[in-house]
Amino acid sequence: MAKPPAESKEPAPTFEAALGRLEELVQEMDSRTIPLQDLVTRYEEGVRLVRVCEERLQEAEKRIEIITRNAAGAPELVEFEPEKKLPSPPASREDVSLF
Repeated sequence: MAKPPAESKEPAPTFEAALGRLEELVQEMDSRTIPLQDLVTRYEEGVRLVRVCEERLQEAEKRIEIITRNAAGAPELVEFEPEKKLPSPPASREDVSLF
């Protein structure tokens, strides 16, 4: 019976590290001097790194909260919704326009 592949004990890279490595891979692949098998290996690595970046972005999006002020002027936490436009803060009587 075949053994299942051993899971990597290394933690997944940060978004910045994964993105940096993706940029390196693109430069290497653009060099046109790499054998086909090495290109395929780099492509596979790139696909894994893209997944890591997507996961990190999804995690960040879930955590983003924007502080707004309610009608009484008190801070209020509002969950981030990228498709939804935030309401404009109410104009204060203290706002002064010189023109």
